[in-house]
Amino acid sequence: MKYSSILNYIGGEFIAPSNTNTIDVVSPIDGTLLSKVTLSSTVDLDAAVAAAKKAFPAWSKTPIKERVQVFFKYKTLLEKNLQELASLCSEENGKTMSESVAEIEKCIELTEFATSLPQLVTGEILEVSRGVECRTERVALGVVASIVPFNFPSMVPNWTLPNAIALGNCMIMKPSEKVPLSCGRLAELLQEAGLPDGVFNIVHGDVDIVNAICDHPDIEAISFVGSTKVAKIVYQRATSNYKRCLALGGAKNHLMVLPDAIPGMTAQNVAASMSGCAGQRCMAASAMIGVGDVDSIIDKICEEARKIIPGENLGPVINKASQEKIEQYITEAEQQGAKILVDGRNTKVFGKENGTYVGPTVIDFVTADMSVATEEIFGPVISIMRAKTVDEALAIENANPYGNAASVFTQNGGMARYIIERASAGMIGVNVGVPVPREPFSFGGWNESKFGVGDITGKSSIEFWTKLKKSTIKWNAEAGVNWMS
Repeated sequence: MKYSSILNYIGGEFIAPSNTNTIDVVSPIDGTLLSKVTLSSTVDLDAAVAAAKKAFPAWSKTPIKERVQVFFKYKTLLEKNLQELASLCSEENGKTMSESVAEIEKCIELTEFATSLPQLVTGEILEVSRGVECRTERVALGVVASIVPFNFPSMVPNWTLPNAIALGNCMIMKPSEKVPLSCGRLAELLQEAGLPDGVFNIVHGDVDIVNAICDHPDIEAISFVGSTKVAKIVYQRATSNYKRCLALGGAKNHLMVLPDAIPGMTAQNVAASMSGCAGQRCMAASAMIGVGDVDSIIDKICEEARKIIPGENLGPVINKASQEKIEQYITEAEQQGAKILVDGRNTKVFGKENGTYVGPTVIDFVTADMSVATEEIFGPVISIMRAKTVDEALAIENANPYGNAASVFTQNGGMARYIIERASAGMIGVNVGVPVPREPFSFGGWNESKFGVGDITGKSSIEFWTKLKKSTIKWNAEAGVNWMS
């Protein structure tokens, strides 16, 4: 075991959970046992919530311009420790080092946005009547929780913790039990940056702790990122307990490729979108709709896919179960009549035979009723469907129950605008394979890709992590008596 057993982080200290049940933390790169994580009990969650409640009065009353000083220091520490954090991310998740470096760079950008919050939450004041003023201010909710997935061990935690904490809340984070190492290192950096004890806490566990977070009476709001199936459960359970909840689910992102698309650029973007992070991201292109004659572009996509080599510029999927599930999707599509143009099944990497790799896979002549066309595969697989017209392609995209992202590849500005206006997704790309907005623009999909109001990052997150206080003030006796008295 390379690292010591994973501990909870409560009240500024790493503490052993009260439970004894453990799960192995295994690197998908080569099957190395990295650590063991103990599944916490409700006793551990209660301790973390108590620590957060204790810290909240002082932290929330600290002026926001002072609170964000912690995040200026945290940003510097992320930059200083970038390579170490990227290596840890790569080990536990399987990402390539370049992908892991990009993940930490995104953490830095997210933190940079949090440092700008004093300029965005200044409130408003207006003299509404002679001698009478109204003002608004945003105040923290209290103790909040963030439940994060395995596919981005550092970035998704940083979707929530800088903004929520800078806005005055105290947080409980529940990392994925598959990748628990990165969160612990982030806690150390936050402590080094000067974050007071109890403001940020980590409780490790599985579904039992997720349920306990949804039920805990002292947790005011919950963010969740994961599959749509679990997002629905978390949202329903949390809101039934009168909590705010923003739950991000899965996706089936469609790329519409028109005949006038630039072949080389399109092929590179499509291949990178479907295979980046081994396809384990909710913004991955997993379905392509070729409109008209795009065979030459598909040929180039296959050429680009063959340049993606497992163990070199393509990492593994998270575990054996995921590998088997992805390969089953490919086999099923083949049995149903689809054509496998590039086949990533049965991939082995020399020297890493215990790694869980799936090679890049391109499937053509997929029909809209096949599971590879409708379900989230979460692997380096793209399913190509054919359409005669843009409206036919849009009908396929609109019938998809998800709504995270959609992209179009074309050189026709009018056609791009036509698709932007009609695609049923929260994030749209034009000649962009992964249309993730940069800060301060927020991240969030539509339909069954998101449950709750608002977005998880950027300016939109302010509304979720705070509540609005309104004051009406009258000091001037000369104002006399009026309808506002």
